[in-house]
Amino acid sequence: MNWSFLFFFNSAVLGVGLAMDAFSVSLANGLNEPKMKWKKMLAVAGVFAFFQWFMPMLGWIAVHTFVQYFSAFEKAIPWIALGLLGCIGSKMLWEGIQKREVEESEKKIGKGTLLIQGIATSIDALSVGFTIANYDMMHSLIASVVIAVVTLIICLGGLILGKKFGMKLTNKASIFGGVILIAIGLEIFLTNIF
Repeated sequence: MNWSFLFFFNSAVLGVGLAMDAFSVSLANGLNEPKMKWKKMLAVAGVFAFFQWFMPMLGWIAVHTFVQYFSAFEKAIPWIALGLLGCIGSKMLWEGIQKREVEESEKKIGKGTLLIQGIATSIDALSVGFTIANYDMMHSLIASVVIAVVTLIICLGGLILGKKFGMKLTNKASIFGGVILIAIGLEIFLTNIF
């Protein structure tokens, strides 16, 4: 395989497609925490980018090592994504419906929540390892890096938009963010089941 423009273009387009779930969650995170600093925004987007790099590589490794074991796990992917995003979204929705004043420290996205979001939004990227299975190690690594860079940029855009609208919708942001997360979980589930 050569290092053509088409290789990088396909990797970038794949990155855009895979980053849409992470973009939506980033938007919800920006809505939920409208005073998020740039350092944290980079960290949040970086977590999503890391998982969008890691999961395709994990899928590629699985294809080249223990594919027969991985195929059984593939059927659980939509259920895992639905469960993780459904739980986080339901919590945000419940807090928003209760209309209680949430202290600023409570509104911040914790490391555990961010880790779960990163896994849940990138778990479908695991199957991308199958689509790049014909790549050698270096090409699959570079394709995954391109996907991660695209994800980082798209997630930063989602966080910026969420922050902008979060300041205007502070009372409704938690409800809206929760609905977004639940909808993403359902979309991943329904797309992969049907």
